[in-house]
Amino acid sequence: MAVGIFDSGLGGLTVLDAVAKRLPDVPLVYLGDSAHAPYGVRTPDDIYNLTTAATQRLFDAGCDLVILACNTASAAALRRMQESWVPQGKRVLGVFVPLIEALTERQWGDNSPPREVAIKHVALFATPATVSSRAFQRELAFRAIGVDVEAQACGGVVDAIEDGDMILAEALVRSHVDALRRKMPNPDAAVLGCTHYPLMEKVFQDALGPQAKVFSQANLVAESLADYLSRRPEMVGTGRDSAFLTTGDPARVSARATQFLRRQITFTAA
Repeated sequence: MAVGIFDSGLGGLTVLDAVAKRLPDVPLVYLGDSAHAPYGVRTPDDIYNLTTAATQRLFDAGCDLVILACNTASAAALRRMQESWVPQGKRVLGVFVPLIEALTERQWGDNSPPREVAIKHVALFATPATVSSRAFQRELAFRAIGVDVEAQACGGVVDAIEDGDMILAEALVRSHVDALRRKMPNPDAAVLGCTHYPLMEKVFQDALGPQAKVFSQANLVAESLADYLSRRPEMVGTGRDSAFLTTGDPARVSARATQFLRRQITFTAA
């Protein structure tokens, strides 16, 4: 039975890869909206409309549970979707929850008052839309006090990764880290708030220095999903086949995805 994984492009493949390793018996239907990527420069309404259309396509493919493996969609659209759009019997989850749980060392269902945590200075690297939404800071503030968050909008990084230009992506990452460190010289934690960024995790770590603990989402999301499905097995949908769908050119996206995961990936038109 299938679980849906959605991203604006190819970054969510980092989440899919981790989920597939953690839950090898669960078919996964991946949808990348490459025709409209990147989402990080779009308006909230635009992101909402594109995300709901993609999520409906995954529901139609037999997925009762869809993971928004896109921080921009999670930040700009998820709450609105959950409040007014998600049909009864379906669930849509984002990628912020496991990250907040890891940072604050408390479960999402823990509704006790915010408390101090070990981490005090957090660098957030994300798309412009995620940064402007302040969704990460809002969710963190519900659970922790005394945490200083400095956000850096990493323009151009997603485009470079999607284009396969890793030299440019590395140069941009180092430039964005330099810009953040002028505002927060010694962060003790860094959040890679875009599912494309794990591909550049070593570059982020090198540019930040060894004192910063880098939190990358893919493995955190996979572990959280495994725990969720152990408690809610009925949320595994009726689909039985894995698939890779794209709104872009399937041949071009397949070639890029194969580079991404270093194994053959074949996309079909969504």
